[in-house]
Amino acid sequence: MFEVITISFAFFFGLAVRQIGLPPLVGFLAAGFAINVFGPPLGLPAYTGETLDHVAHLGVLMLLFTVGLKLKLEQIAQPQVIGGALLHFAISVFVFMPGLKLIMGLDWNTALLIAIALSFSSTVLAAKLLETKRELGAFHGRTAIGILIVQDIIALVVLAVWSGQTPNVWALLVFALPLLRPVLHWLLNFAGHDELLVLMGMMLSLVIGGMGFEAMGLSSEIGALVMGVLLSTHVRAKELGASLWSLKEVFLVGFFLQIGLTGLPDWGAMAFAVAAGVALALKGVLFFALLVAFKLRARSAFLSALSLTAYSEFGLIVAAGILPEYLVPLAIAVSISFVISAPLNRFAHPLFERYEAALGRYERDTVHPDEQPHDMGEANVLIFGMGRTGSAAYRHIEEEGLKPLGLDADPYKAKAHQQAGRNVLFADAEDSNFWQGCDFGRINAAILAMDDLEAKLIAARSLRQRGFKGPIVSHALHESHQERIREAGADYTHLTMNQAGITLAERAAEAMRHA
Repeated sequence: MFEVITISFAFFFGLAVRQIGLPPLVGFLAAGFAINVFGPPLGLPAYTGETLDHVAHLGVLMLLFTVGLKLKLEQIAQPQVIGGALLHFAISVFVFMPGLKLIMGLDWNTALLIAIALSFSSTVLAAKLLETKRELGAFHGRTAIGILIVQDIIALVVLAVWSGQTPNVWALLVFALPLLRPVLHWLLNFAGHDELLVLMGMMLSLVIGGMGFEAMGLSSEIGALVMGVLLSTHVRAKELGASLWSLKEVFLVGFFLQIGLTGLPDWGAMAFAVAAGVALALKGVLFFALLVAFKLRARSAFLSALSLTAYSEFGLIVAAGILPEYLVPLAIAVSISFVISAPLNRFAHPLFERYEAALGRYERDTVHPDEQPHDMGEANVLIFGMGRTGSAAYRHIEEEGLKPLGLDADPYKAKAHQQAGRNVLFADAEDSNFWQGCDFGRINAAILAMDDLEAKLIAARSLRQRGFKGPIVSHALHESHQERIREAGADYTHLTMNQAGITLAERAAEAMRHA
């Protein structure tokens, strides 16, 4: 009965919200509250809450592990990450605490703890939304994830101080984890490409990272993230993350259902949650102001801030351990913030384009850490997206005696290509500032090798609007995308998998002719 109700509710609620342009996770949240109301009359046993809690926890651990696989330690050590996280935390607590004290009549200690819980942003939602849009590797995505990691560390300190629990002596083993990296890399080399690869990912995220860190008195969430970071420099890190994708998605449904099953609110809890939802705007504005102050361009600051504009599930963990009587109001506040944040992030790029003139006025007149190129140099072929497809195109263009220039929205990927001797620069095709300042005079052809459809559409339209007359060639993952890409301005589109099959057939025919 548990499987019947939870899977059915999650599917139909997720399907319903997708029809109105919202991400399915909003439907999963609504399904959780619906199960809370209709589950008992339908015969749902009372003990299923523990089962769903466990499934949800597994999903969170696997998500954080895959985030760690894409994380570079140097991105946390950036001024905008550490400074932005610490200043936002301090200012949020300073503003929320007296407000809660005066309005709700709480004692100072309770007001402080609730203010701390509301100061955090949702790691799960931000990572999920950025991953869905393939922006985890983009500059604003890495900035947001870095800030979230600093916030999670602060949350762990808060739990340790107020709950009276401290790491045990075995926690000292954390300092020896870098010594484990060569062993993990060796295991990944020999894990193959099938079920053993999936099992290795589960073992690292759930067993060594999850249970291992809990045994040391540390957070299992941070443990899963650390295990991913240890493997992030391996060439097969992306493949490992992809192997866990479907499993992680199914478990994460449990996380969003779990929030709705936390409890049904009374009028006081609803009033608190609505007020917290109104205050959510202040959270986003503060992030934007701080990131601009740290010299980010308005676009990066806006996209990062929007990703961070949701209350954190970690706040629920803090409440469960320290303030259980406020767990339901905080759960409703988190749910409302998810419902607000998810659709806003879905339309983040169009929103920035609409308000770019107003937001751009706050940008500092200085060199920005996310500065993008304006000069294409001597290149005559432009390649957008330097993943496997773009890298293969780059090599072939070079073999043809032409001069390629690769552009990628992931600054670390661009840096890795530069260290390998390739002409690759950091640039985001979805950034209007990039298009306004670029000179494409020497460029004769453009290749769109990004995975994200929206990025390809923007690149094709922007090239044509800038007066580019040369051929634009794009790869497509689905047949339904081909016509849209051509309408945006591309001359040729190739279905990647179809093209691979045609190439194999041509090689087979050629081999038969020479046999």
